[in-house]
Amino acid sequence: MPAVEIVSVTKTFGEVTAVDDLSLSAPEGSVYGFIGPNGSGKTTTIRMIVNIFYPDRGQIRVLGEEMSGARNHLIGYLPEERGLYRKMQVRALLEFFGELRGGRNVGKEVSAWLARLDLEHCANRRVATLSKGMSQRVQFIAAVVPEPKLLILDEPFTGLDPVSADALREAILDLRRRGATVILSTHDMTVAETMCDHICMIFRGKKVLDGTLASIQDQYSNDTIRVAVGGGLAVLDDLPGVEKVRDLGQVQELRMALGCDPHEVLRALVERTRVTSFSVAKPSLHDIFVRIAGPAAEEVEVA
Repeated sequence: MPAVEIVSVTKTFGEVTAVDDLSLSAPEGSVYGFIGPNGSGKTTTIRMIVNIFYPDRGQIRVLGEEMSGARNHLIGYLPEERGLYRKMQVRALLEFFGELRGGRNVGKEVSAWLARLDLEHCANRRVATLSKGMSQRVQFIAAVVPEPKLLILDEPFTGLDPVSADALREAILDLRRRGATVILSTHDMTVAETMCDHICMIFRGKKVLDGTLASIQDQYSNDTIRVAVGGGLAVLDDLPGVEKVRDLGQVQELRMALGCDPHEVLRALVERTRVTSFSVAKPSLHDIFVRIAGPAAEEVEVA
């Protein structure tokens, strides 16, 4: 049974269609990556899943039930717009949220999560005194303390330092190992590539990608070369069969035209300069995202 199933859902606001005939299925017990540019309809879709908005058309089933009767106490939600009672103390706040959602005493779970995310020293502080990163970790705990079966996270890593981000990442993966389903909305393609079992991209309200990372990359074939060369970017100009060069710093990414022979590219490079590394690879999720939603894609669509 899918944890979330959306069937032909459309949502409009006045003359704006935020979500357009969207269908998707988030497998139970997975981390389901939800990507797309700003304004694509991701947050609107998430808000329909948690019953903040209602679709104009279509059906949404969460944990096997229509949304009108969905078991909301089994859903944890971390919105992109954070909101905590700023005058409350951290422990009291978390116990309040946990008991409100789960209907039981959660003091033991709150203590465990505060220790795990290095917030024990903040337990008796007011929320208003916390840094942005601390507040974000507190709100994450508020979402997971009731032990939800479905956890929806909207940009959970924004503003976190690397240590805090690693702790949160491990916590999310541990929840999945324990059977929870996680819907992870993110603009960070590295996070989507490394954490998600399944990835869905929506663009202008429509689904444009849906599958595992490997299956998505297969759609775009092995058309990418990664090289490290001497002589600067100028030596990569006008290479045979190369449509685009993307500078990644120490490595450059070349996108090949259809039918391009990578051996011809390598031969041309060797004639020009010293080549220290050369590999044919599948395009990164970042590259695929930009192909669909970047300026070049916009120009093609307009033309």
